Formats: sequence, C-alpha cells, structure tokens
Amino acid sequence: MDSSEIRKKHKEFLFPCVANYYAEPLILTHGQGELVYDSEGKEYLDFFCGILTTMLGHSHPRVNASVIQQIEKLQHTSTLYQNIPPVKLAEKMALITPGELKQSFFTNSGSEADETAVLAAKKFTGRDEVIALRHAYSGRSNLAMNLTAHAGWRQAGSTIAGIKHAHNPYCYRCALHLEYPACDLACATDLEELIQTTTSGKIAAFIAEPIQGVGGFIIPPKEYFKVAADIIRKYGGVFISDEVQTGFGRTGGKWFGIEHWDVEPEIMTFAKGMANGFPIGATIATAEVAESMAGLHISTFGGNPVSTSAALATIDVVEKDNLLEHVDNVGEQLIGMLKELQKKYRAIGDVRGKGLMIGIEVVGDNKTPDPGTVLKVFESTKAQGLLIGKGGLYGNVIRVTPPLNIKMKDIERAVQVLDKAFKEVS
Repeated sequence: MDSSEIRKKHKEFLFPCVANYYAEPLILTHGQGELVYDSEGKEYLDFFCGILTTMLGHSHPRVNASVIQQIEKLQHTSTLYQNIPPVKLAEKMALITPGELKQSFFTNSGSEADETAVLAAKKFTGRDEVIALRHAYSGRSNLAMNLTAHAGWRQAGSTIAGIKHAHNPYCYRCALHLEYPACDLACATDLEELIQTTTSGKIAAFIAEPIQGVGGFIIPPKEYFKVAADIIRKYGGVFISDEVQTGFGRTGGKWFGIEHWDVEPEIMTFAKGMANGFPIGATIATAEVAESMAGLHISTFGGNPVSTSAALATIDVVEKDNLLEHVDNVGEQLIGMLKELQKKYRAIGDVRGKGLMIGIEVVGDNKTPDPGTVLKVFESTKAQGLLIGKGGLYGNVIRVTPPLNIKMKDIERAVQVLDKAFKEVS
C-alpha cells in the first residue's frame, strides 16, 4: 500500500479516537536508536519516543537480544505457572524502588497498573474514597478516566463516586493566584479542607504523578509531596506514586521521580519506558499493602516472560551505561539551551522539566494558552525532521523527551530545529 492508501484505510477501519499528529499524518515504518523513518524514506530525530516509551531508542540491540532469546525459549504461560523472568524482575523492582516497597503485580499497561494500585489501597484501608490531582492523566479504563482530570480525555461513561480532585502544584498557572514560595504551599495544605468537606474524612488513597505528564510536565515545589503525603496519612490514606512516565531514570539522577522529593510511597505504578516499547505495566506495594490483595485476581498477559525479559534488559542497560547520571547531565544542558530560546521568543512562556522530561509552554499575551502556535511549530519541526510531543490541559505545552542515551550532538540539532521553528511562526 502507498501512503495515501494507508491513510485512507486508517480512517476507514480504525476508531476515530485513534487520532494522529500533523495535518498529514506520518506513517512510520522502521527505526534505529534515536532515528525513525517514514514510508517515503524520510529520516526523523525522535524526541518523543512513542510517548516516553522507547526509552533507550528504537530496537536497542541488547533489549532485542534478550527478547529474541526468551521468545525462542518460552513465549507465554500465564501466571498460573511460575517462570523465571517475572520473578527476577519483581526482585529487581524491590531493590531499586524506594523505601519498603517489595511485592509486584504485573499487567499490560499504565491504566491497569493504576487500577491495581487503587484496588489495593481500597482493600488495605477498607475505604473507597480517593484523591487525585487536577490536570492528572491516569489512562483509558473507566476508573482511570474518572481519575483523569482533563475533560477531553474523559470519554462519556459511568461516573465513579468517591473520587475527588485537588488543586495541582502548577506554579506557572496557580489556580489560587499565588506565587511560590510566598504561597506557603496552599495547593498542598488545601488537601486537608478538601478531605474535610468533600469526603467522609476517611480516605483510601492519594494518587499523583511526581511530574504530571499529559498535564504538561508540571513540576511541583520541592516540599509539595512531603506536605501532601503527611495530610493523606493523617486521614488514613496511602500514597500512590504514578511513575508511568517518570520512572526508570527519565527524570535524571534517580530511578524514579518521587525520589527527587524524598517521599516514600506505599504503592507505585509503572508502564511506558519500563520495557523499551514492549507492553507491560506494574504495581509495587509494601508487603503489608500487598497482603490485602490475597485471593483470586489475575492478569492473563501480566508478567509475560517476553515483556518481563525486555524490562530486565532495559533496567540492565540503564545501570551498566550509567544513564541516570547521563540524563541528569544532558538534561540540565538541554533545559539551559531551551531557556535561551525562551529569551528570544515571546511565545515561550515557560521552560520546565527534570532530566529528559521537559515542557515548553507556548503562550500569547498575558500568558494566554496558545495551542495554535504549537500546531504551527509541529508542522515546522516535522518538515525539518524532528518529532516532539504536546500536552497540557489547553494543548499548548510542547513535550521534549528524547531517549535516555541521547547524544549532545542530537540535542544541539533538535534545539536548532526548534529555534528555526519558533522563528518561522513568531
């Protein structure tokens, strides 16, 4: 099929919600490392990584070798039988996650991981009310859409009672019209009144992304999660750290995003980059919380030996190639280079991020969200051979997330492309 036929069949045979970037969608056919190629043979530098999923770049040879070795040996058994890769991965997760986190439950996606986490919290506490954050994104299941706080991502469906949404720590657009640090973390302390006024006062959990992903890479003040977690525990709840996008070194210097804020959650969830593109999700909890999940509960493909082998290999590459340190170093340089662009272009209202998880908020006068300019930047960067992402409640945040092993020459090339794009649209 040629490109026009593929696009026609995509429109005819896939759900319309399977939306694509760009006025003329890209048809990607293959990739290697930081590069991907379309059906016309054009090369692109991939700085969105399948929504932060091909964390080590496309077709990483060591990950692929592990997968090929496993798939030739044993492809699938279900959890009704024990096999080696998921056990080894669960042990590894207990070693690299913070605090007392110990026992894992494997699934296929972040939606399922968050579902499992909320279920475990409810069973452990004997309560059913959950606090999430505004601007959060938790996935595509009914529960996950109810946890999500973006109207556009909440497809019509049954509304689940007992989910409350707190103010998020979005300093650039503070809903309380305050400024940090003079605000005294009002967004965090307001959690107490939220619990006292909109719940029974007895909550099961607080679920939050250490850095909001779809929300637009929103970075909280360094004290936010300590204050928030203390309030949640005061009212009997547990803290679920949603690391679907922030996990496995993406934020630089640490394995997981919440570690930057020195808070130890009772439950953590993972997916996306965990297996460098192979489908996987995971929930890890303290032994005490995990014990509440005794009884019948199964994920047919959860803990699949191929996907867990890919995850083990991905973690091994991050460790042996010192990528936590590398991400910290190159991320700091990339943020600095983007802040220089911010000085040049009024359309760039904010540059924020940690490691290689960086957001560029695009605005008009008086910080008005400007998604139209983002679309123009997208078309320009596409033409120049650079793939980036977008997000934010208003669709006005460019998301820059190259592979963790990206080289400085590629970062410099990407910044040059962005420079030219903003110059064209300004």
